Amino acid sequence: MHALVDRVTRGNGFYIGEIFHAAARRDATTRVTLDRPLHWAPERGCDFTVGQLADQIDELAARLWAAGVRPTERVVLYKSDNFDIALLACATARIGAVPVLLSPALDGTIAGILLGRLDHPWLLTDATTLNGALHDTDLTTIVRTVLLSAGRPPTDRAVNTVTLASHTGAPRRDPVFLHPRQPSLITHSSGTTGVPKLAVHCPETGWHRLIPQRIVSWPIRERETAALCMTFVHSRFYQALAMFLGHGNPLVIAVDPDPAAIATLFTRTRPGYIETHPNTYIDWEELADAPGAPLSTVRVFGATFDAMHPRTIQRLLAASHRKRPLFVQFYGQSEIGPMAGRWYTRRTARTADGRCVGLPLPGFISMRVVDSTGRRLRAGRTGHLEVRSRTRILTYLGEDERFASQLHDGWWRVGDMGHLTRWGLLHLMDREVDRIDTMDSNLAAEDLLMGRLEELREVVIVAGPAGEPVPVVATRAESPLDTRRWQQATADLPPMAPVLHVRYDDLPRTSTRKIQRPELVRLLHQDRLRPVAAPHGSTAPDQTAGA
Repeated sequence: MHALVDRVTRGNGFYIGEIFHAAARRDATTRVTLDRPLHWAPERGCDFTVGQLADQIDELAARLWAAGVRPTERVVLYKSDNFDIALLACATARIGAVPVLLSPALDGTIAGILLGRLDHPWLLTDATTLNGALHDTDLTTIVRTVLLSAGRPPTDRAVNTVTLASHTGAPRRDPVFLHPRQPSLITHSSGTTGVPKLAVHCPETGWHRLIPQRIVSWPIRERETAALCMTFVHSRFYQALAMFLGHGNPLVIAVDPDPAAIATLFTRTRPGYIETHPNTYIDWEELADAPGAPLSTVRVFGATFDAMHPRTIQRLLAASHRKRPLFVQFYGQSEIGPMAGRWYTRRTARTADGRCVGLPLPGFISMRVVDSTGRRLRAGRTGHLEVRSRTRILTYLGEDERFASQLHDGWWRVGDMGHLTRWGLLHLMDREVDRIDTMDSNLAAEDLLMGRLEELREVVIVAGPAGEPVPVVATRAESPLDTRRWQQATADLPPMAPVLHVRYDDLPRTSTRKIQRPELVRLLHQDRLRPVAAPHGSTAPDQTAGA
């Protein structure tokens, strides 16, 4: 199977600068609806055709070229959150330059560190970010030129600054296509373990990631409006664009994940496919009972960033009025892309095991489980997950040794612990760095608690100062926990420290809204997590769970 796939796809490439143009050649009238205007051109509104967006990309690419950007040069995009991040990234790639996508959620200090690793890149930002997150960052020695997509240049900064608006009307350029194995896109890892790593992608590996996703999405081609609400700096977003625009599906793109805003948007646009981050789906559970039934038309729910809690899958599927809705889940990571997948129906979701993330993708992913010495383990034994594929990134920029340390005879150490069943199903247990000796699986315990306590918005079990499991929870509307319900829910779990109830917004998160567990541990050890103040007469738990 692997040999056949390699023969069929050899020499192909995934070029993000071509996504909209390829779709426009297929059908330039396909609709794209945004939830807010573009920062660079707010007067153009929120409703576009694919052909109009392809034209905007050509316009932006011409301005970048006129500003001096050339093929293979790195252009860092670090700006306010908006869909124009994607248009600017596509425009950068259109002229053969390499877009480097930094999340708007990164603080200026981390962004400055990453800029310093990129060997004097261009910085494409906006005045809001330049005067805000980057206000205290000395850019004069780490970037070549600042390119402003929106706003006016600051008068109190020494760095050379050029507005894209100053190159309005620049001559259009023909597209530049880099070699399939040449660096063409740089994204960063989630940063759950510290300063993010810079992942270097090439067209060939992107193509191999896209193929299985196109196959899976084939049944809903042209028929359903696809709504995407996810970070614009992750490679998955561009794969999703290519997947649905290539199939001719109308698109809805949302920046704001707030359930109230999403309810209004979905009630108006009635998507048949939606995709967002797993933690955002938890917030969207409340849409199941929202006025106007915003999820009623959804035929397929998609999730690709992390494993989903069974409770969330069940509630979302129950909210659809379609005859046989599906929840499709992929397990993957930035360095590899999707590695395993499965789907749920309403019936199978009732008994879903949140730790089972499906089958490794046949023909694209080979997976094994090994012990600490690298010896392969038999089915059912938990160990380190390793994969071999054609979807792996080229390297970590500036950290080649770190990248190479995770390769063992061509097998990539994923960083997760899990096991394969005799039928080949992958069960994900924990991140290697998050293991707690007294817990079989932190993630499995979290799944159980989320299913038993519907008031929980988040639960994370991390190691305390003495290595003890500490459950850190957040509730909907910061409501107090009931002592009796907590004790009943944890009665059959291993002993844990007293539960720590905090505000949801106080939990450190990545750009894909995953919990930064090492940062949470650091805050816990430094006693910097503020418990939610229990109202007078409340029943907030104060006893050891599971004891």
